[in-house]
Amino acid sequence: MRIPVRKELQLPSASFTTIELQEAHFDPNWHFHPHYQLFTVLEGTGTRFIGDDIRHFEAGDTVFLGPNIPHLWRSDRAYFEGNPQLKTHGIVAYFTEDFLGEGFFDKPEMHVLKQLLEKGQRGLDIRGAARQMVRENLKKIASNQGFETILELLTTLHHLANSSEVVYITSVGYVNTHKVSETERMQRVYEYVMKHFKEEIRLNEVAALANMTEAAFCRYFKSRTNKTFSDFVSEIRIGHACKLLVQEKYSVTQICYESGFNTVSNFNRQFKNQTGKSPLQYQKVYMRGGE
Repeated sequence: MRIPVRKELQLPSASFTTIELQEAHFDPNWHFHPHYQLFTVLEGTGTRFIGDDIRHFEAGDTVFLGPNIPHLWRSDRAYFEGNPQLKTHGIVAYFTEDFLGEGFFDKPEMHVLKQLLEKGQRGLDIRGAARQMVRENLKKIASNQGFETILELLTTLHHLANSSEVVYITSVGYVNTHKVSETERMQRVYEYVMKHFKEEIRLNEVAALANMTEAAFCRYFKSRTNKTFSDFVSEIRIGHACKLLVQEKYSVTQICYESGFNTVSNFNRQFKNQTGKSPLQYQKVYMRGGE
């Protein structure tokens, strides 16, 4: 069955909608839609894909995304294996730029909110005290209805607009070049890598999944994701390594091979290139509660 990358959200007659997600796993389909969204993960772990950014996620992950940014919170494999003790929980608020009327955000009083919407075109990772504020406000919005929810959403957006605890997610100049007709092809590639990243991944096998030659696939993948296929695989592996490091159950050497790397030196080099820290430094910063 074809899975549309463009997600059509059937919003109710209300000006915006909030959905509390409680499932065995998050939606496994890579998609985009013409709405802004605030999303927070209350429970669950996995790998997060937003535009050209890939990283591990866990409870606390909170973002603000503009329209048409492809995204996916891919739950870890264990969430798909029927374990009743594993579940995901999140809250998402969807709204359009004209949800309070055409031109509302063009008013002088709305200038800072208009700037926030513009920043959201690249996606914003929300951190620190701002993250906690958004999470608590989304819980209030999800449990209420009527006029109070609009005030709560606008207050949340206003705090975000004036916060320094937000970081751009996608790279400068990122543009969504995906088409609905390409969904099945990209979905096959993503699924294959998520299933086999701990093993050797051969380019010819992946290119065959996309019905392309190796050279054509490499050009196609980079034009759609703003990165090479090898960089994409490396980011998946590093994201998995980050999750294992914070669990403190394995040595760096064990994590290296468990994440699909062949040598510790290559693992250390690629880890530092992507995170700016060595594996042990990353672990220490996380345990101290640093961002």
